Parts: sequence; C-alpha cells; structure tokens
Amino acid sequence: MPETTTDLPSFPVPRERPFEPPSAYAQWRESGPLTKVRLPNGSAAWAVTRYADVREVLSTAGASADKMRPGFPHLRSGVIALSTDSNLEFMDEPDHGKYRRMLSPMFTARRVDTMRPAIQQIVDGALDRMLESGPPADLHGSLSLPVPSLVICQLLGVPYTDHDFFQSLTVRMLDTTTTRDEFASSLQRLHEYLLAMVKEKAGNPTDDVVGMLLDGPARAGEVTHEQIAGFAMLLLVAGHETTANQISMGTLSLLREPAKHEAIRRNLELLPGAIEEMLRVSAITDLVMLRLATEDIDIGGCPVKAGEAIVPLGAAANHDPQAYSDPGEFEPSRGSRSHLTFGFGMHSCLGQNLARAELEIVFRTLFARVPTLRLDADIDDLPFKKDGVVFGVHELPVAW
Repeated sequence: MPETTTDLPSFPVPRERPFEPPSAYAQWRESGPLTKVRLPNGSAAWAVTRYADVREVLSTAGASADKMRPGFPHLRSGVIALSTDSNLEFMDEPDHGKYRRMLSPMFTARRVDTMRPAIQQIVDGALDRMLESGPPADLHGSLSLPVPSLVICQLLGVPYTDHDFFQSLTVRMLDTTTTRDEFASSLQRLHEYLLAMVKEKAGNPTDDVVGMLLDGPARAGEVTHEQIAGFAMLLLVAGHETTANQISMGTLSLLREPAKHEAIRRNLELLPGAIEEMLRVSAITDLVMLRLATEDIDIGGCPVKAGEAIVPLGAAANHDPQAYSDPGEFEPSRGSRSHLTFGFGMHSCLGQNLARAELEIVFRTLFARVPTLRLDADIDDLPFKKDGVVFGVHELPVAW
C-alpha cells in the first residue's frame, strides 16, 4: 500500500509567477536535500530541488523511469499506458539504450542542419500569415504552434492536415486535470491513428523517420509496427507541444525585457546564449522527470529506500543559487547549456538539437521581420497553463 498522509505538502505546486519556480521549491531546498510531498493520489514522494541532486537522480541506474512499476509517482490517478516497449521516456536499460541508438541518428546535429531550409520555409510561411492578418495577433496560435507541428509532421511523415486532431488529443493528455478515462481514450485514438499510418507506409516506405524505421529495423525484425507507432506518438507529442510552449515563453522572456530584447536583436551573436537562458529560466518541463527507486540509494547524503517515489524538479534545479548566480535573472551572456530543461543522463531529450534549431530560426526571423513586436496584454492577465504537465501559455497577444 502506498504511504498516505495529510501532513505532507501537496504536489504539484502552482507557480505564482511564470518565470519563477513555486516559492515552495526554495523553502524545500533550504530545509534539506529532500522533501517528502503528497501526490494527487495521496501517496508520498521525495521532491528533489538542488541542482547537483537532480543530476544525480537522473543519472543513477537505481532510479527507474518505468511508470508501470508499482509505487511509481503519477500526477493523475491510475496507471495509463498502452505499453512500455515503445516509449523511451518510460524505459530502463538495456531496452532504452537499444531503441535510443536506433532513433538517435535521425536527430544528430548534422541531420538537423539538413532540415534548416525546410524549417526556415515553415517559419516564413507562419509569419507571412500572421503579418497579413494582424496586428493584433495571437503569436502562440499563429507561430508557436504551427511551426513545431509542421516540422514534426514532416519529420515523421504525418499529414499536417490532421494536426488539429492530434493537437487536441495532445493538449488533453498533457493536462493534469484530464480524467483517467479521457486520457485513456485520447491515448488509444492517437495510437490507432499512428498505427494505421505505419501500416499504410509499410508497403511503400517514405523518406521520413517512420519510413526509415520500416525500411531498416522493422525489415530486420528488430521492431514491430506497434512499436514504431509508439515511437511516433512520443515524438509527435513531445516534439511539438514542448517546442511550441518554449517559443511562446521565450518570446515573452524577451518582451518583458525590452533592453535585452533590443541588444539581442542588434547583435545576433547573443542569440544562442539567450536561447539557453530562455530554456533555463522558464523550465517548462519541470514535471516530466519522475522516478522510482529500485534499490536503496543515496541522494545528497539522504537515504532513499527501494520502492520510494522520487520527483526531481527541473525548475528548482535551474534556479538553484548554488548552480547559478542570480538564477531568476534572464542573462543572455550566461550562455550555459548546463540547465536541466532537456533532462540529464540517459533520458536527456532526444530531440534537443532539433528544438534548438527551431528556436534559433524562429527568433532570428522574428527579429528581422517584426522588429517592433510588443506584448498586447498585461502579463498578469495571460492565460498560463497552470494545470499542464508542460508549462506555457494558451494565448500570447502581440502587436507591432
């Protein structure tokens, strides 16, 4: 039976401000390496808030990512998964390494570089439409969502005409208020859609990720059609929702700092460092790195027993003053890739090269084509995704 108590602080904790972790994180960090918290189902977990300790959890073999293990921490009631043999996010070794090596060549920096002209064309098209219809405009709906959606559709060979279908399902699946039945239904519908696409491509493999998996590993008997559909689902969900929210949060980072925005616009050599700061400060993937101890381990000098749940907090780590001076400040000159927004260790984000390329192309183009961009609403009135597994905004009103 999971440990239950009403005396523990509840988790997740909402952010009071969009570019700062919940204030509780700092309190927990100051009180010790680990804080026991209460999850939505009443069970307990260890929250990890210090940068060094979060890295330690994410790199140890004694902490499992397999969500089907009894006692694994969940942010919604019930354990929901079609299978764990096709979702890298929830695999442990040796299977994780086996399938990651199969997919990694499709996301190398060299391969991503070959995609840049296509990404540029997608960004230009989205901005053309936004500029023709505005101002004002919702930048999130006009630019942030369509760019990564189109990119991941081209990468996987998914028809973009179906983006409303998979986007609506993705939003539902990443909302922690979605019920168990609604989540299961969304998951099943998306899996059936992708499996049908995989089977259709099987007779005529195409030059995309799904086609290459069919023509290589599937032909060699190393993966099934069901597994390819599972890989495609992970890449589709993670590949557009995270980047979309980061584009909007990154834009907001700049618009709330006009002097720094102008300095970066005038000196694009600052842009790579600014993108890393956007990723670090906003830390939109704070809630995705859940673990379960499979053996007795030590975290920051504190013992964690086998079977205990662990919640490493990326936003807390990214704002740890022991790791970053003035961690709440957006400092493009900091230029460090050491943040944990893409995770760390074996489960670090497979698509981070692609995400960085998309962000760079979006902001370079936005600076050039819309130099007078400004926020068209009070930041306190923006609809933030306070119940989302991935943090961000539902809308971003802008003018120019």
